[in-house]
Amino acid sequence: MPINPNQVNLYTISENEFNQRIDNFLLRVLKKVPKSKIYRVIRKGEVRVNKKRIKPEYKLQIGDEVRIPPIKIEASIESVDIPKKWIDLIHKSIIVEDDNIIAINKPSGLGVHSGSHAPYGLIEILRQIRSDSSYLELVHRLDLETSGVVLIAKSRVVLQELHQLLRDGHKIEKYYTTLVKGKWQRGKQRLSHRLERQNNQAQKVKVSNEGKASTSIFNPKKSYRDTTLMEVQILTGRTHQIRTQLAHLKHPIIGDSMYGDKHINEKFAQKYGLRRLFLHASRMVFELKGKQYEMRAPLPKELNQVLQRFS
Repeated sequence: MPINPNQVNLYTISENEFNQRIDNFLLRVLKKVPKSKIYRVIRKGEVRVNKKRIKPEYKLQIGDEVRIPPIKIEASIESVDIPKKWIDLIHKSIIVEDDNIIAINKPSGLGVHSGSHAPYGLIEILRQIRSDSSYLELVHRLDLETSGVVLIAKSRVVLQELHQLLRDGHKIEKYYTTLVKGKWQRGKQRLSHRLERQNNQAQKVKVSNEGKASTSIFNPKKSYRDTTLMEVQILTGRTHQIRTQLAHLKHPIIGDSMYGDKHINEKFAQKYGLRRLFLHASRMVFELKGKQYEMRAPLPKELNQVLQRFS
């Protein structure tokens, strides 16, 4: 939905926005506007639905006319210049696309959305590529350093259905490929830990009795002299879940600068040229609207080259 921040915008609600709270709707369409400013214009009555004042919790109905007032956005933030190399790469990285979803093989080093690390991410690039699409939203996230399958919904209805599948546990199967330190001796095993964010560490996570239950299935695929190639299926979706669990099990992921082994990371950087996290979202399986989906993202060239050096 194109919004001109310098003028009044009128928008008629469709099924993509139906039953969404007005504050969440505005946060989505006015991504560059601070949250405090959005709540202020709602509170002051500058945002109207069917010419009436509303509260932030008002749920939109199909056919509602939303008045969005002029809201000044800093020009330096509003005009983001996305390099052509990223646009071309993401365009080539589309795995599957139909009327419901887009699946993309995200490269390592690109965030899924804009943030402190960059003024743009995967979703901003995709919206530029698909500028004619009225709705594109991330279904889930991947870490900046993790590559692989990322799912985007093409309607709010589809987004809600996929989120429900994620909440229902095993209804979206998510598999990762990773290379870890040491020889895994446990065989295929389902393991649970309780994870929580560390104090004063916004992103770092630790195993703690006070944390949230986190479960993964670890399946060794091939052993090398001092590492093991593994497939990991996550049954919950906690921040840094795989990275934290494997580090706790004394099998940190190769190339993990936050939870990993500094010595072995340096060895792999110098000997094999690996300068990224060896973690890749390789496969996703689910059923949506009676259709079976299986998305596979091939291992990136830089990770394949490391494995070939072992052979």
